[in-house]
Amino acid sequence: MTAPASKPTVAPRPKGETTQQPASAAKPPLPPRHNAPGTTVHPHDALDRSLRAAMAKFTAGVSPYAASEAWVDWATHLAFAPGRQSELIAQAQKNMFKLAAFAANQFSDAPEMPFHPNGNDHRFTHPDWTKPPFSLMQQSFLAMQDWWDQATTDTPGAQKKNTDRVSFMIRQMLDTASPSNIPLLNPEILETARQTKGQSFIDGLQNLAEDISDLITEKPFDAPKEFRVGETLAATPGQVVYRNELFELIQYSPQTAQVHAEPILIVPAWIMKYYILDLSRHNSLIGYLVAQGFTVFAISWVNPTADQSDLSMEDYRQDGVMAALDAVSDIVPDRKIHACGYCLGGTILSIAAATMARDGDDRLASVTLLAAQTDFSEAGELMLFVDESQIAFLEDMMWSQGYLDQRQMSGAFQALRAEDLVWTRAVRRYLMGLEDRQADISVWNMDATRMPYRMHSQYLRGLFLENRLSAGRFAVDGRVIALKDIKAPFFVVATEKDHIAPWRSVYKTKLFTDGDLTFVLTKGGHNGGIVSEPGHKGRYYRIGFRPADALYSDPDSWVAAHDPKDGSWWPEWSDWLNRAQSDDRKVAPPTMGAPDKGYPPLAPAPGTYVFQK
Repeated sequence: MTAPASKPTVAPRPKGETTQQPASAAKPPLPPRHNAPGTTVHPHDALDRSLRAAMAKFTAGVSPYAASEAWVDWATHLAFAPGRQSELIAQAQKNMFKLAAFAANQFSDAPEMPFHPNGNDHRFTHPDWTKPPFSLMQQSFLAMQDWWDQATTDTPGAQKKNTDRVSFMIRQMLDTASPSNIPLLNPEILETARQTKGQSFIDGLQNLAEDISDLITEKPFDAPKEFRVGETLAATPGQVVYRNELFELIQYSPQTAQVHAEPILIVPAWIMKYYILDLSRHNSLIGYLVAQGFTVFAISWVNPTADQSDLSMEDYRQDGVMAALDAVSDIVPDRKIHACGYCLGGTILSIAAATMARDGDDRLASVTLLAAQTDFSEAGELMLFVDESQIAFLEDMMWSQGYLDQRQMSGAFQALRAEDLVWTRAVRRYLMGLEDRQADISVWNMDATRMPYRMHSQYLRGLFLENRLSAGRFAVDGRVIALKDIKAPFFVVATEKDHIAPWRSVYKTKLFTDGDLTFVLTKGGHNGGIVSEPGHKGRYYRIGFRPADALYSDPDSWVAAHDPKDGSWWPEWSDWLNRAQSDDRKVAPPTMGAPDKGYPPLAPAPGTYVFQK
């Protein structure tokens, strides 16, 4: 172990509850087409933008221009591809023969099902779907779905993004017409109605009326009593030790007599509340770290309003990540810091770390990225919502209201897995009269935040659309930054079924960094794979280490070379953090805050920003 490095000289920052300089100061101007609210907009442009904003609210932010372009591209190229048409005709005949053979054998003891739903589709799990006549209806639907999946792929000459978008839209249409959504064709609905003597339909109508009322009145989500923030969720003891207009910094109370000398700073995503990393006591990642003897700080982001529409990505870096690092450096002086970023928080942390490396700021002992992307060329199905037309459509909607609303964001994520997140829930709630089964993670999922207009526009354009960070074109303070300048070791976690940050996209961090890097691929999705506490049944992970300057290994080769291990990846990270300590001493816990330096305890954890609606 090396001796702890002294804290580098950094420009002093304002301390206390508020910043002295507004977050909107010294920002580069947006192009004229994308003026922020409050700036001068030509009346002609304002008229067009107002019309598009109204359309965007009607279409939930989906651009009809992008959709029509996709249909035209796919249909035109298919119309002039007779070979492809013949192939699809043959595929239709093949599916029909399979279906006919199944229909003839469906009354046998165990007929073989020729078509199967995907792993995320739970609409046909009831055992009666394997019995006639419901089995034939299920297989007919899946046969049609299979044909359309093939019809919208490999269309010669058509852009892949357009064919993927057509496939997505057709899937939405097919999901609407699924036999599982029709009471007389769904055996589970019929069984429930029979058992309740029709009361399930009455209860379902009441649920539907309540949800429509909540939607019209925009009623905020109210968590059930057993999942209250500050009581059963986000309940790890601590104190807010710094606050500005963008975030609150929480310092967690020590749970051990001595602690590791170097603290951890957690940077969560601002698209949701921070406490996904501090859920219930048994699955709180923050609670786990504190119990392992780490001094932990976490950012709790503000839920922006229309008055904060001008917040930028630079604000989130400078007045967010850097302000938090400065506070931690003052509270735990002369110590390096282990920084951890989750989802969008990992992206902005990467930007901040690369900027620090460029500027000679060596305060970071390590960088951990949890389901966070630094390259967006393979960003998965979310790219269906990202092109010039789509982003311009969203920008006009945000220009009108000042932010992207949480309902508008959640709709896009739900559409990616509509068969399960939309239709399965709708059937259970409205046609079977069942209440939603609440869990800590589902309650957190309903507690969404808004996204400021300027920041979200810059994020979508600079990262998703133009992929500037990994392409070497992302500038901070007028100078380009590079991830390969970061010399601190990396610990990167991806999840197998992540539809927000696909694991192959997260894996590409290896392409753009040169130092020591440990990569973990764990079972689960974007949230469930991260909240994977020790003792969680059925969990496994793969882990591998890449030393500095090692040759690159592609994702599939990496998986083939690393066998899965049973259990949680959390202990692996804890052990890695121990090894990554620049100062391996155990010391007395630091004070809560630093009142003499302008960081007095302001409020008990989880603070006040987490309660903003």
